[in-house]
Amino acid sequence: MSETPRVREKCKISFTVNGREKTVRAYPMERLLDVLRNDLGLTGTKEGCGEGECGSCSVLMDGKLVNSCLIPALQAAHSNITTIEGLAPNGRLSALQEAFLACGAAQCGICTPGMLLAACHLLSKKTNPSLDEIREGLSGNLCRCTGYMQIFEAVEQAGHQDLAT
Repeated sequence: MSETPRVREKCKISFTVNGREKTVRAYPMERLLDVLRNDLGLTGTKEGCGEGECGSCSVLMDGKLVNSCLIPALQAAHSNITTIEGLAPNGRLSALQEAFLACGAAQCGICTPGMLLAACHLLSKKTNPSLDEIREGLSGNLCRCTGYMQIFEAVEQAGHQDLAT
């Protein structure tokens, strides 16, 4: 029987990130956000509030939208994680990302990765969502720059074209 790692000791944690198997040495209670950014160099995931309120650090974990600032690294073990970098494999933007650009939905860039992942999550469950469904789907993500209308328009455009990815 394996022993539970002590909080003060780093342990090996393995998971799949953007389709690639990764193993890191991290403290069990270290934030997934910090592991992604510092250990794996995936700096597209942003820290906004650090309290799970703004959604800037959103990633998909086993298909669910989560705030990576609230997820202990050990909880992510053996999971499948998608970050903003995973939406543009080989450097080619997804249709959803293209819609964000076309609609002016990306401003300062702090909320954009989380918004894109929330929109991707929404569009994976509901193609062609209504404005109310878009508002609900993105409700966990805050933006101080756009006033949201460009973001909603981009998601709507991608949904109408059924081009979430």
